[in-house]
Amino acid sequence: MLDGTWPAGARLPAERALAAEHGVARNTIREAIQRLAARGLLVSRRGAGVFVTDRLRTGIASSPWGQLVADHPVLRDDILEFRRVLEGATAYFAALRATADDRKRIGAMLRELDEARRDNDMAREANADTRLHAAIAAASHNAMFLHLHTSVIGLLREHITTSGTGLRQQDDEASRLLLMQHRTLCEAICARKPEEARTAMQTHIDFVRSRLGPMRDRS
Repeated sequence: MLDGTWPAGARLPAERALAAEHGVARNTIREAIQRLAARGLLVSRRGAGVFVTDRLRTGIASSPWGQLVADHPVLRDDILEFRRVLEGATAYFAALRATADDRKRIGAMLRELDEARRDNDMAREANADTRLHAAIAAASHNAMFLHLHTSVIGLLREHITTSGTGLRQQDDEASRLLLMQHRTLCEAICARKPEEARTAMQTHIDFVRSRLGPMRDRS
């Protein structure tokens, strides 16, 4: 769950399969599941199986801090600053550690982003933008980075969607530049160039920050 193998909503394999995979008795697996369920991390559904809850993901987003950010849009600058550090690091490690499946997933998200832009579907484009950032975080294969990213994903998702859609509504040039930035970022990750990936992500965040300033001034 910490490394993203089983995200929120995922169904766990059967006890027998888990016991065989880890070389332990089924009683050991059953006890581990019971302990995780007691912590609210797993839930058993009669006749369906055992599923991962969203408790890890909602930890920070549902906290008073999360409500504070929601109630005070001026704190978006802080979110952007936080994103620059966190996502710059995830891009760096994604370039170092992304598997073939990770790169395939990132490529698919980039294609969806491209298609949404061609269709002039800004809502779909913003959603693909968010999913791409999440795929990059997962590709970092760092449990702490992934956990932190997942914990605030609700806030990041809202911010990416809001800022991304807002920028795309400014003019077609902003949308074109956003797509170009994402393409540069994905190419650096897939080419295993960590420094270039980090720079590309930070350049992207800096662009969003620079464009959101004039938008606030006009509001």
